Amino acid sequence: MKNLGDLVDRSRDLDRVAVIDLGGEAPREFTHREMDRLANAVVRILAESGLPQGAAVAVAGLNSAEYAAAYLGIMRSGRIAVPLNIKLPKDTVEFILADANVAMAFADSAGRSLIPTGMPVHDLSTLDARGALSDPSLDSYPEFVPEPDTVAQLLYTSGSSGRPKGVPLTHRGQLWALEMRMRTATIETARYIIAQPLFHMNGLFSLKTTFASNASVVILPGFDARTYLRALAEYRVTSATAVPTMWARALKETDLLEQLDFSAFRRLVLGSAPMTQNLLDRLSTVFPELTVVIGYGTTEAGPMVFGAHPQGKPTPHMSTGFPVPGTQLKLVGGTEDQGVLVMRNPAVMPGYRNLPEKSAEILDGGWYYSGDVFRRDKEGFYYFVERADDMFVCAGENIFPGEVEKLLERHPEIQQAAVVPLPDEERSQIPVAFLIRRPGSSPTADDIRAFAIKGGPAYQHPRHIAFLEELPWAGTNKIDRKSLMKRAVELTASHGWD
Repeated sequence: MKNLGDLVDRSRDLDRVAVIDLGGEAPREFTHREMDRLANAVVRILAESGLPQGAAVAVAGLNSAEYAAAYLGIMRSGRIAVPLNIKLPKDTVEFILADANVAMAFADSAGRSLIPTGMPVHDLSTLDARGALSDPSLDSYPEFVPEPDTVAQLLYTSGSSGRPKGVPLTHRGQLWALEMRMRTATIETARYIIAQPLFHMNGLFSLKTTFASNASVVILPGFDARTYLRALAEYRVTSATAVPTMWARALKETDLLEQLDFSAFRRLVLGSAPMTQNLLDRLSTVFPELTVVIGYGTTEAGPMVFGAHPQGKPTPHMSTGFPVPGTQLKLVGGTEDQGVLVMRNPAVMPGYRNLPEKSAEILDGGWYYSGDVFRRDKEGFYYFVERADDMFVCAGENIFPGEVEKLLERHPEIQQAAVVPLPDEERSQIPVAFLIRRPGSSPTADDIRAFAIKGGPAYQHPRHIAFLEELPWAGTNKIDRKSLMKRAVELTASHGWD
């Protein structure tokens, strides 16, 4: 692998299907050779533009084969890829473009309106305008060999507090992470599926894994539970990486789960958000032959922190795994075996873009302070506990929302739970819960409160409860907790709690 944009092993069969794009009126298939040529068409476009290497180039649009080619081609050419979250407000996108000093963009019809007037924009739908798919001259490109600290991509965090932060990631660091990923059961005959947005690390890393292993991937423009399940079955997907909230919704489609053939589906990696015992149990019931892996990673320190035990010991239930080679870990601010995870590996970012003070808060000598609380067992396996900054104080007691959610989801009539703080004059903050009932059930708020008081410390039981049909999502397919906190205030004001 020469650089993060060129992951093609040209000694393999390049005429195998690489991408099945389901974003149009009819499915479109692209071989590895055709995707290689599309990426090189992007290299040619950038060379003709006169844009120097090291310049930032944005990609704005829905998931597609052309999006993938633009993302890879930008990095392959020595420019910096900046995938944009097109679900953000326009002024936030404009901030990102200015902060990253973006000089040019590739966009589709969904992202074009976010690019300011005057910035050069290349239409993603015209990448094959010159017949790139059938042009053998695009089977090679001017070789770009990055230096160890050369930045490949600039990803922007979701900005849960204030403006999004730019995270520069190097070719060397991400190639190391990909090498660690390739040590697992990644095989050429694997078929993946991506419905999570390609502006997020979860989807992007799955995409790169596909090309590096000469496998194939089904790409959906976005996530819809029923479309996702149908594609999973029809295209005989063998492996998927997803956010847990996606599968929490998919498992509600009981008719499709009973009707469709999922016999090819063997491996599911869930990451980017906390995993619950309830979801794991339901997956095991519906897919008894499925291996479910609890993944963990951060944008700032890469997607590969944990993996298999070097001596082959089985990963324990609910564990994120054993540290991969090349990663150093510490637990701080707690006990020897539980605390906030601090890590150092080749994938750790050099620092937030244009934010030296923020960088100093979480980086120290190459060590990255994750803000995630973990515990470690006697065998050296790690388990995610909670986001340290999700913790809040109620009448002097520390409340960890994730622990309350796990308790509530043990109730036989609750399918999914989200707990957030609500400001309270006497107790500073109190826990409130938004719940999804299991189909056909009708628990009351009093039932749930009594269950929580009986099953855990009384101080952490939810003081107010609301039952919803769906939990709101942020742009990265995670639960939108800021939206729920706002809704909690509104329900309190209108006396609208159940």
